[in-house]
Amino acid sequence: MQENLKPLLTAVQRNCHISDARYAGDYSLCVYLLKMREYFRWEKGLAFRDNLPEGDVGDWLKARESFWETIEAETFIDLPVDGKRYDPFDNAAMNAVLNPQGLVYSGGLGNQCTPHFFLGKLHHRERQSDFTILVSEAEFARDLTAPPAMTRDGTIYIRRESLRRMIWEKIEEWRWNQLENAMGRAIRCFDLENDAAAALDDMTDTLLESVLLHEKGEVLAGNRLGPEWEQMLASLPHSKAEIMIRAVRDHLADALTTLPGLVDHASDAALHYFFANLPNMRKHLFPALRQAYEAWVAGGKREAIAELVPTSESHWIALADRMLELYRSHPDDFAGRLQTLVENNRL
Repeated sequence: MQENLKPLLTAVQRNCHISDARYAGDYSLCVYLLKMREYFRWEKGLAFRDNLPEGDVGDWLKARESFWETIEAETFIDLPVDGKRYDPFDNAAMNAVLNPQGLVYSGGLGNQCTPHFFLGKLHHRERQSDFTILVSEAEFARDLTAPPAMTRDGTIYIRRESLRRMIWEKIEEWRWNQLENAMGRAIRCFDLENDAAAALDDMTDTLLESVLLHEKGEVLAGNRLGPEWEQMLASLPHSKAEIMIRAVRDHLADALTTLPGLVDHASDAALHYFFANLPNMRKHLFPALRQAYEAWVAGGKREAIAELVPTSESHWIALADRMLELYRSHPDDFAGRLQTLVENNRL
């Protein structure tokens, strides 16, 4: 990276550290330790197959947690670029300056309204009718969670390196028990044993399209639901109701673009990985989708999944509209009512 951008890199990573200090403890212990091992690997520039020096990892972990304690109460800092300072959530202004320099930046809120930041090398930028797509390669600054994709204000951010690392984390997690499940089926589509690096590249390329399909669905769902949906979401941070709100929108996004695209065009590996990566709440709210997947695995045909698409689209749109109406009519006590509504409208 150019020398004049080093202050920017330092500032972005500082915000990443502040976010980690506040929210890294939200993970279960086993997930936290796995993510911290991979964070160590990224920070030290180690390859996926490199053996991690356990003593060094332990010392690094203790030092990082001690450091987090000193900055947890800090506020996020503005970002310096070319003599000006930018709000860390002003992605449009940041990318207007950085994209011509071959960089991409994102700051936004993920699950449970957790802030995420990253700075990376721009792979490519493209403009489609409803949105802009920014794809990054190597990442110069990131936080612990590092979501591989995010949509904000009509821009889709796809992080190839984070997607690759997330796939590796899922592989490592699966290897603990090696269950006969969707993740195992996805893994067996690639030659990880003989050339892990090449296999990971193949997996990343294969799954990138499904990630992009979902984010396109997020844009369309956002256009359909309007800004009031985000207001409803922001009013219930760190709650079961928030998880439900996100799950319903994700199901709507997938009904609009992901499932039609995967059923019609995607490889078996991409379809298996989609089901392997479904969070528990989404599986709980849409048991028919899991049943359709099992029917495909048993019978080898995708019709059971394809037949769900029109039904699911109308179902999640109708439910989303009822959730918004509940938010309007009961603004002070709608969380419990919303949970009941969503629970009673599983598909």
